[in-house]
Amino acid sequence: MTSPMTHSFSFLEFFAGGGMARLGLGDSWQCALANDIDPQKCAAYRANFGEGHLFEGDIGALSLENLPETRMDLMWGSFPCQDLSLAGSRGGLHARRSGAFFPFWRLVEELCTARRGPKIIALENVTGLLTSNDGRDFAAVINALAAQGYCATAMVLDAAAFTPQSRPRLFILGFAKDAMPSSIQSEPSEATAPPAMMNALNNLNMSARDHWIWLSTSPARKRNIRLSEIIDWSASKWHTPSKTKMLLSMMSETQRARINGIIKNGARRAGTGFRRTRTENAKSVQRFEARFDNLAGCLRTPAGGSSRQVVIAIENGQVRTRLMTPREAARLMGLPEDYKLPTSDTAALKLCGDGVCAPVVQWLSETVFIPALQKQNRKAA
Repeated sequence: MTSPMTHSFSFLEFFAGGGMARLGLGDSWQCALANDIDPQKCAAYRANFGEGHLFEGDIGALSLENLPETRMDLMWGSFPCQDLSLAGSRGGLHARRSGAFFPFWRLVEELCTARRGPKIIALENVTGLLTSNDGRDFAAVINALAAQGYCATAMVLDAAAFTPQSRPRLFILGFAKDAMPSSIQSEPSEATAPPAMMNALNNLNMSARDHWIWLSTSPARKRNIRLSEIIDWSASKWHTPSKTKMLLSMMSETQRARINGIIKNGARRAGTGFRRTRTENAKSVQRFEARFDNLAGCLRTPAGGSSRQVVIAIENGQVRTRLMTPREAARLMGLPEDYKLPTSDTAALKLCGDGVCAPVVQWLSETVFIPALQKQNRKAA
């Protein structure tokens, strides 16, 4: 999946998973080092990109001596989200898994001390970081960037602008003084700066406030593929009619009426759904909640049966249901058809559910990273 073309920019990829950030950045970027601790994700990385510069193991075991001696254009880190997610334990940035941010940041500090701090730092996580510890965890990351002299900004970008998946994610970007973006404005964009971000900014220290910037760019491109084109209508493993009937019986009256309307109209429609526990009349009720807005729900790590997304196919007056396949999940993450997934469904779905949507990274590369780096290159020339 690599190209013989000349690479123009260099990057380090931490918490690399299956290399989705690398895919999004594209062939104009050269990966100098990638790191992940998960053996199955690392196996997928090697299967798609070769051994290369992949370091399999705990990021805490890395030091300055393991990193390239030349200054990198970009340092990417999609650090673990489990302790920050609204669906997780909310232990915060200092909890065991999401606390992996700190050994990542130690490497940044060591690089800066050695006068080879990356020109751009990009961090990706769930939007729950904005409210974790009342916004103080988000502020801690921005404060850390400012302490090393980086101007910082943040954007909430939804994969729905690029693929048929609802997947809002927080991207925190830091820019060295010699790689400042060209699209700076004085006010935030409502499209990328939700109220939770504005509230969290109140926790910044004075240095971080002085280093904060807003970017004027936001995704304008529309996805060019529909959910009905993502799913495999001819898949072999569908639920039994009784299983489908059971799932439909778990729907609310409103949702069931919507499905009946689609059937009545004779439409061919695809939707997705999750099983969820809701409180109704002071009682816990199991519900199957579906959506038919041409978007899949946000992919998750398959920790249990209810976390697996269900595909709903309505065709010729019939409703079929089944679990989403790993290849369908890969398509929702913008991965090409020739991307080699783990052979285990659970491992493949975990890789996708933990990953970053590749087309979102591509958009950041084309509209933010490369223009900033090229601007500096023109000045140097």
